[in-house]
Amino acid sequence: MDLFEYQARDLFEKHGVPVLAAAIATTADEAQVVATKIGGKVVVKAQVKVGGRGKAGGVKLAENPADAREKAGAILGMDIKGHIVRTVMIAAAAPIESEYYLAILLDRSNRTFLVMASVSGGMDIEEVAHTAPEKLAKIPVSAVDGISAAKAKEIISAANFPADVADQVASVLVKLWEVFQSEDATLVEVNPLVKTKDGKVIALDGKVTLDDNADFRQPDHEALIDQAAENPLEAAAKEKGLNYVKLEGEVGIIGNGAGLVMSTLDVVAYAGEKHGGVRPANFLDIGGGASAQVMADGLSIILGDKDVKSVFVNVFGGITACDAVATGIVQALELLGSKATKPIVVRLDGNNVMEGRAILNKAAHPLVQQLDTMDGAADRAAELAAK
Repeated sequence: MDLFEYQARDLFEKHGVPVLAAAIATTADEAQVVATKIGGKVVVKAQVKVGGRGKAGGVKLAENPADAREKAGAILGMDIKGHIVRTVMIAAAAPIESEYYLAILLDRSNRTFLVMASVSGGMDIEEVAHTAPEKLAKIPVSAVDGISAAKAKEIISAANFPADVADQVASVLVKLWEVFQSEDATLVEVNPLVKTKDGKVIALDGKVTLDDNADFRQPDHEALIDQAAENPLEAAAKEKGLNYVKLEGEVGIIGNGAGLVMSTLDVVAYAGEKHGGVRPANFLDIGGGASAQVMADGLSIILGDKDVKSVFVNVFGGITACDAVATGIVQALELLGSKATKPIVVRLDGNNVMEGRAILNKAAHPLVQQLDTMDGAADRAAELAAK
């Protein structure tokens, strides 16, 4: 889960990372009130989960509260790369002397953590990484050892930070590691980390990505979810404990096992090319225990998607045998009743496959069609969606 900047700022403050006074506003009037409380010049910043907002006009300096109201009114409602601005952060302005860059992230390719640090921070850090990679230090960090004060100084030295700010930046890095570790983050980025004219080092902008797999350890993170932007189907699936992702297609997919579901998406996409470009409508892994309730929950989510025209249930019986899966499908359709209105193509294979197929044949539900092969079932589901 990506956080808004104001949420990242609040986490930084919680863990002792130096930040400036700030608060959010959803109207121009609120922005003026916040700016009055902060006092002096403020920066009005669009809160969107996408980069490039500064260049898009989503970050503006305001001289006084009245100016903050005007700037907030101009930013609220803006479309920045497809993201509508509904909230702005009003932050105290800082007299910037130098801009730096710090980030801690999960390095999946090398199965470790990585710190990236540069004395060339700001809006063009991506350009620095491409054109002057020598200015961006990349230092691996052990998950066991983490970032101690000594390790932080080593990293800051490798990135050639000036001596007058080295100790402050090292201290910030240690605190950022605390954020990264204690909040179960996969990314903690500060860009820019600035040195002000009075010599202080402050995190002026932050980006944090939290690991959803650690939600069970982080009950407070539920409050950080952007309910307005969350897909309602994904939210409903999450409540039911289903592993579901909405896609832009017409064939609803249910499978048991992430690998099988991913393969099913590919097969449906390929088959759909012959039927007017029909595509998968979702990823839904019901896992190994395909009980009637789990199947009903999965079908109810998919059938609730107005874009879905047909459903493809692709199950390989293993720990849960095909006869149990077939029973689950029959019972699920009984539970759903009139809510089940779209054709359902079922392909069963694996443990007790003949028994499973017999159960579906005996039920003879008018919406259910069985096919023996994955390719054949995908083609039929795509054909039905196209019709």
